[in-house]
Amino acid sequence: MTDRMTVGQLYPNAVTPAASAKRFDAGVRPKNTAPSFQDVLSDSLVRISHHAGVRLQQRGIELKPEQMDKIGSAIEKAAAKGAKESLILMDNMAMIVNVKSKTIVTAMDGSAMKDNVFTQIDSAVII
Repeated sequence: MTDRMTVGQLYPNAVTPAASAKRFDAGVRPKNTAPSFQDVLSDSLVRISHHAGVRLQQRGIELKPEQMDKIGSAIEKAAAKGAKESLILMDNMAMIVNVKSKTIVTAMDGSAMKDNVFTQIDSAVII
């Protein structure tokens, strides 16, 4: 039993980490690829925040697909002018919208918006 085993001798040439292996962050897309269907879909949809959803339900406001399309086009118009937070007035209701995320932040009907002051908005769109 005089045989010796030397640990460092298994690989005579130095082993380097795989230089060709690349790590990709989940949220970062390589430059030459087209956006995914999910990215395109989420960019085109108008979202409703939890707070706005509760307000819509409390006030009995139901948004139809045609109204959501109008809101989406109003958000695009506001974005084209550089707006960040916008007041959208439509069909006797008012909504505060975050333009960048296309999210309705809060909503109210005609009776709730009387004698109300809207703050922290930089634009208004009337449709």
